[in-house]
Amino acid sequence: MNARQTSFLTLISGLLLLSAALLHGAGWPEGQQISLLIATAVAGAPIAFKAYRAILGKAFSIELLVTIAVIGALYLGEYVESAAVTFLFLFGAFLESRTLEKTRSSLKSLIDMSPLEAIILRKGVETRVPVEELAEGDHVVIRSGERVAVDGTVMKGRAAVNESPLTGEAVPVNKTIGDSLFSGTMIDNGYVEVLAKKVGEDTVFARMIELVEEAQESKSKTQKFLDRFARIYTPSAVLLSILVFLVTGKLDMAITFLVIACPGALVIGAPVSIVSGIGNGARHGVLIKGGEVMENLSRVDTVVFDKTGTLTLGRPALREISSFNMDSNELLRLAAEAETVSEHHLGLTIVKEAARRNLPLSGKPDQAEIIKGSGIRVATGGISVAVGNRSLMESEGIAVSTSAEEDASRLEKLGNTVVFVAVDGKLEGLLAIADEIRPEAGQAIRKLREAGVNRFIMLTGDNRHTAELVGRKLGIDEVHAGMLPDGKADFIGKLKEQGYRVAMAGDGINDAPAIATADIGLAMGEGGTDIAMETADVVLMADRLDQFAHAYSLAKTTVRNMKQNTFFAVGTVALLLFGVLTGQVFLASGMFIHELSVLLVILNAVRLGRFNAKSLAKKGVDENHVRGNKQLQS
Repeated sequence: MNARQTSFLTLISGLLLLSAALLHGAGWPEGQQISLLIATAVAGAPIAFKAYRAILGKAFSIELLVTIAVIGALYLGEYVESAAVTFLFLFGAFLESRTLEKTRSSLKSLIDMSPLEAIILRKGVETRVPVEELAEGDHVVIRSGERVAVDGTVMKGRAAVNESPLTGEAVPVNKTIGDSLFSGTMIDNGYVEVLAKKVGEDTVFARMIELVEEAQESKSKTQKFLDRFARIYTPSAVLLSILVFLVTGKLDMAITFLVIACPGALVIGAPVSIVSGIGNGARHGVLIKGGEVMENLSRVDTVVFDKTGTLTLGRPALREISSFNMDSNELLRLAAEAETVSEHHLGLTIVKEAARRNLPLSGKPDQAEIIKGSGIRVATGGISVAVGNRSLMESEGIAVSTSAEEDASRLEKLGNTVVFVAVDGKLEGLLAIADEIRPEAGQAIRKLREAGVNRFIMLTGDNRHTAELVGRKLGIDEVHAGMLPDGKADFIGKLKEQGYRVAMAGDGINDAPAIATADIGLAMGEGGTDIAMETADVVLMADRLDQFAHAYSLAKTTVRNMKQNTFFAVGTVALLLFGVLTGQVFLASGMFIHELSVLLVILNAVRLGRFNAKSLAKKGVDENHVRGNKQLQS
């Protein structure tokens, strides 16, 4: 039975109760009885049907308890009680469904933002097609006021784009040629032509909706415990009501005891808090993958960060080329040819700089081997090229002279990541690349510390000098540099063995093992790789660490809300049962209080939808951004 049918039957039942009251006032008891019986039948039929289905499933449901109580009330001739109980139960179910619907509104609003059509450009002619017919490689035309239907790259035009459906950030972002656009966002002003790279269910927006749907259906440990508890508690309530009848001989008291003992507020308290909390996260650009993740996140006391693309923006730039024997442009060209098959931030930076200088690249190398955490080795044009860090040079048996080591140390102390380039087994030069600290990183770490995280660690494959510089600026407690992916995962495993609750934040393929090992894995949604997003428990869609601070505070508040609901539900049932046994609470009044407790539990959970951790002060963010990047680039 849907919400509309429930509301209709509730209305009819309420009108019949009103007519019974009027007939009683008019002195027509027979008419009053008929009206009450019809009201009981109208409201009780759907309840009895649900109870019947529960019996077929060999389960004790709340509807079964109410049905037994109504039959008992009718047997005793308590028609007012039977009509009132069924009406209140049905009315409560209606209000619950409406309130729960509001807690899921974030998902509905996301789905409503899904574009249905798109305009594609074929042979110079614009054609409007359903989004289901879009294919990778299509040229999509998007104008002011239209939603983006694909994930792709801007080929032509310029626009201000509202990315709030994905990131929670309301400020439009300017997009021009070469920038990425994502499905579900909207063009506030401008015109762009986009080359589609991902369509349909493969887009970030579609995956976001899927993740939120799965998360809202996922149960926390508390929910699973309460479900198991309810399966034991409900039949126990039936046995206790029988015991009450045997001891007191009062059937009406036993029936009232049976109804009041229903664990309605107890069962619904945890899931409604989780749904509301996950919905809040989605509105703020944070995907929390389920109730169990929410509980685990609330207990985190140690946060481990990757550096590049997590604590920094992941948009590094080439600062200096130190070439020993060959022309610097030729050194850059060879390194770029090797990195054309890489997805690493530093490799992409080298390729972009070569393109900016219009250096001729012959295409993908003949042979290539990516060595995770070290670099890349390729064969191209009859020569071998190795591009990476010191460990790659050591593993390849390539000598690093004293002067080259001194040059590398000089560049690293300036805050650069140094990339070694060897050609045919000989070190030919160094590339100095620097990244910018995320403007919100320092403030986010302070917020996390204030919220309860007491230990921050950076694990990076970068050099020690740059890592320590970033760590000092952001207030990181421990910095471990030159680490390989398996080393990061082992480090986190040891932290867990020592009893720490660990969250790992990263964005690349190299981070996936560590993210999977941690109690809570955190990934960047916009700049992160697919594998990191799939592995992670929490995804930051706007790539902002202040979203992590919001998610952590939200998780703690959600778990606290669940506990409040549980204590309130148990306390209400205990007080009501005491009132029943002492003759102070009766069937209709007890049912009214019971349903009221369910609604109060839901309303308490709905408050989570308005939760908003204190936003970062713009001044503090900007000052952190300026100071950090001056230190890195001075």
